[in-house]
Amino acid sequence: MRRFLTVLAVFLSVILITGVIFAVVTTRKSFPDTSGEASLNGIHGKVDILRDDMGIPQIYADDPEDLFFAQGFSHAQDRFFEMDFRRHVTSGRLAELFGKSALETDKFVRTLGWRRVAEQELAQLDNKTTRLLTAYSRGVNAYIEGKSSSKLSLEYAVLSLTGPDYRPELWQAADSLAWIKAMAWDLRSNMSDEITRTLSTAKLPPAQVDELYPAQPKANKPIVSDGSNVYSGKFQKDNPCGTDLTRLGCDPRVGLARSAVASLKSAGRAADNLPALLGTGDGIGSNSWVVDGQHSTTGKPILSNDPHLAPSMPGIWYEVGLHCRILSSECPYDVAGFSFSGLPGVVVGHNNLIAWGVTTMYADVTDLYLEKITGETYEYDGKQKPLTKRTETFKVEGGKTESITVRSTQHGPIISDLDADLAKVGTKALVGGLAGNYAVALRWTALTPEPTIKAIFALDTAQNWEDFRAAAKLFTVPSQNLIYADKEGNIGYQSPGLIPIRGKGDGRLPVPGWDPDYEWKGTIPFDALPTVLNPKEGFIVTANQQVVGDQYPLNLGKDTAAGYRSQRVRTLLEKKSKLSVADMTRIQLDTYSANAEQLVPLLLKVPLESAYYRQGQDTLKGWNYEQSAESGAAAYFNAVWRNILKLTFHDELPKGEWPNGGERWFNVLGTIIEQPTTHWWDNVTTSSRIESQEEILAQAMRDARDELTRKQSRDPHNWAWGKFHKLTLVNSTLGDSGVGLINSLFNRGPYEVGGGSGLVNATGWDATKGYDVTAVPSMRMVVDLADMDKSRWIQLTGNSGHAFHRNYTDQTKLWLKGETMPWAFSKSAIRKSTRDTMTLMPSGSN
Repeated sequence: MRRFLTVLAVFLSVILITGVIFAVVTTRKSFPDTSGEASLNGIHGKVDILRDDMGIPQIYADDPEDLFFAQGFSHAQDRFFEMDFRRHVTSGRLAELFGKSALETDKFVRTLGWRRVAEQELAQLDNKTTRLLTAYSRGVNAYIEGKSSSKLSLEYAVLSLTGPDYRPELWQAADSLAWIKAMAWDLRSNMSDEITRTLSTAKLPPAQVDELYPAQPKANKPIVSDGSNVYSGKFQKDNPCGTDLTRLGCDPRVGLARSAVASLKSAGRAADNLPALLGTGDGIGSNSWVVDGQHSTTGKPILSNDPHLAPSMPGIWYEVGLHCRILSSECPYDVAGFSFSGLPGVVVGHNNLIAWGVTTMYADVTDLYLEKITGETYEYDGKQKPLTKRTETFKVEGGKTESITVRSTQHGPIISDLDADLAKVGTKALVGGLAGNYAVALRWTALTPEPTIKAIFALDTAQNWEDFRAAAKLFTVPSQNLIYADKEGNIGYQSPGLIPIRGKGDGRLPVPGWDPDYEWKGTIPFDALPTVLNPKEGFIVTANQQVVGDQYPLNLGKDTAAGYRSQRVRTLLEKKSKLSVADMTRIQLDTYSANAEQLVPLLLKVPLESAYYRQGQDTLKGWNYEQSAESGAAAYFNAVWRNILKLTFHDELPKGEWPNGGERWFNVLGTIIEQPTTHWWDNVTTSSRIESQEEILAQAMRDARDELTRKQSRDPHNWAWGKFHKLTLVNSTLGDSGVGLINSLFNRGPYEVGGGSGLVNATGWDATKGYDVTAVPSMRMVVDLADMDKSRWIQLTGNSGHAFHRNYTDQTKLWLKGETMPWAFSKSAIRKSTRDTMTLMPSGSN
């Protein structure tokens, strides 16, 4: 027996050692070489790629094509699986990798036609832009050609265990352009609100629905608050319906929306099948602000930006620098910042003379049109018009194929066709005498071929305000707030994008597709979009709030953020006469809750019957409203907040419309908290009595106390917000496989974090699901225009997409502590920080 056990132990040890060696070899197999020399076809001259300890490449070349070739090469080295996955999403081909479970996603993407539009845009590009895109693609392909899939990424090796060995296709320029459509989709603004608002009208009176979408509080300032900078040209103030509130779609009180509940649910469920590559919902937004030299310690502007997107593993951003060795009109690039793998250029960052930041504008660039379908035709202006039809065929992993027919009207693709359970749309209108079956077509500016890629190249090379605005004019989709600073001391803001001018309707509800009065009348001219240069305040703050006040004559969109974050940033900027780079970073980390400020005084007035429940309430006494990870008061307040939302709204709203607790709901509660007798406080499921505001608040505090006792501790001293509020970095493909071992290969966390929804440090969470983090500051940057080398940057994870690589999560540790990294930009600073150098040479040059 002893001999048997000895042999067994040796045998098991060999298996274990073999397994460890296999795992190490397999995981490291795809790690790229980042030093040495490579001779490659497709470049014209010598290219140097210098990487620091964080694996951030700074690329030096003599012409733009070689720069972007090397950027494509670097992206492929570090992130090719991510690029390939995105390419399969944007072309509607995920089922080829992941089987039938991904088929519904593919159907939705193909129905919208992202890849088709990208190919149309490619054909519209000028020769110069086409050459740069093609050079980027050559760089990607120079790296992947001749490599097995397992040498490109660990994910391919894992996938090959359950399916055939997969060999990626060569990269194409249209793959890059299609990614912009994915960005535009996730940042498209209010389509979900349009559906939700409509579905709510099927159950609630219109006045009550309006209460759930209040206007931005007057105390919270818009981005452009200097009236002298507001366009006041030939356009008249929007009056989409006049006095005719009986017209379909002009007012929530009419029956059109209610008559199409089923088809709108169908459209909404179809849209939900699409993975949010950047994230969607209330927590998706950004902060960005800039101060001029009179308000900085350096005498020059300082610009800050932190986009709030869904957390992922790897993170959404890739840091890079692109430098022409000698700046000239032929080679004008000297730029660094944040890029997307799969897309050439720098999306957010600075060059040698200017810096820029972006935030979501929430411009309303989509409309849902209800269509009367009869057979193969639809009604328009009293006539029947033929539907446009095309067939889309899908290859499914395992060898099967499936096809669908995509139907479109002149407004766009019919997205309600995608839900088989609800293919038959609403039957009869409740008011207005309208009846019939309606389909839902989507009109969206991004489905009109307008290549945004030209804007990225133009931003990267802009040298002054005029160049910046010229680049912004090319930024067609997605519509983003753009802020600006330059070394001359100027600061500015520009709204870009294609934003429709509606004939009738204001974009908040679906409209009748058969009525030509509801057609778009073009888009807002660029020179009519809000802009400001060197405002008197000396600073500009954008945090997804209303762009401009009510004096602006055109409709940019009704569903912006409520302005709590932006107003907090303004308050912090005004506290100091001079701000430093370190001050700007501290503001980015601010966890002050304006929601707590408005609710806690009322909560402390509510009587609770026992010492046990009062112990929870007592944690709020003297609280500074800051939501650090260690704060027990923050843990209790957010549990109370979640229960207030549940007790106040779940009884009256359909499950799909329950409050997520984000910034909009701060505004909703801030409105009704002043109305102690409003119907919202009553629980409509208890018909024998009417609950009061005080009863609801007391019950919310009792429930929160009980929840914290169950989940954390009976002793409030042991409570901590971070014990609830955790961030897990999940791989977008295999991180949710259902197999624990595979998940652990790619995922990282959970990590306890502070912050919260609607705060400057916007670690969002969804009150309908729990306290886990659903949105994060995906990167943080602060640019010092006095000395670019004193700028700071950080991203959520790391530049490498290879699990277990030293640059996979090396920035996460710093991000969690609220730290940032030095941002070397000058050639001397970059060489000082260089760890690895790789030289690319034209093939045959030696």
